[in-house]
Amino acid sequence: MRSLTVYDPPMCCSTGVCGPSPEPALPRFAADLDWLSGQGVQVTRYNFSQNPGAFAENTLVRSALKEQGNECLPLIVVDGTIVSTGTYPDRDRLAAFVGLADTGRKVTLDSPEVKELVAIGASIAANCLACFKFHHDRAIQLGLSADDISRAVNMALAVKKTAGEHVMKLADSTLNPAPKVAGPASCCGGKPSSGGSCCG
Repeated sequence: MRSLTVYDPPMCCSTGVCGPSPEPALPRFAADLDWLSGQGVQVTRYNFSQNPGAFAENTLVRSALKEQGNECLPLIVVDGTIVSTGTYPDRDRLAAFVGLADTGRKVTLDSPEVKELVAIGASIAANCLACFKFHHDRAIQLGLSADDISRAVNMALAVKKTAGEHVMKLADSTLNPAPKVAGPASCCGGKPSSGGSCCG
């Protein structure tokens, strides 16, 4: 049986969802851990406030805390190996950690994760620094990886660059129109005769 252990930062309870305004990622993460348990994975969770001994007893966790401080929390260990630090991964990543291929969850355009990635792209397109910071932080809270966020940013930059190039071409052609090409001149400057030739 695969085992997955979560070392949480200090929280008010074992799941962190009992307060009036819990971190948005926590209810989703708790549900994903329940799903893992249902798949036969042994899931254990320690809260730094309530189980400090568990942190001190694990050499890997103790070393991570010494090197990175609380920034490494939450920290996830699978079968004695650290697989994630500083974020709450989504169900797909948790499943990958323990070798489960099918998560049973369909990713839709209406999912919170996809919405935040779209918002990040829109923030880049609009040059809105405050918007980007807000949606970046929300994406991290939802467990999206830095790679996912970077891909959204790079895609937005690519679209923005292409659109900018097209706008510049339009502006250039409008401000500097190509000279009109005159039609063929008559051979003698006069009007063609009824016979069709301007020269008679």
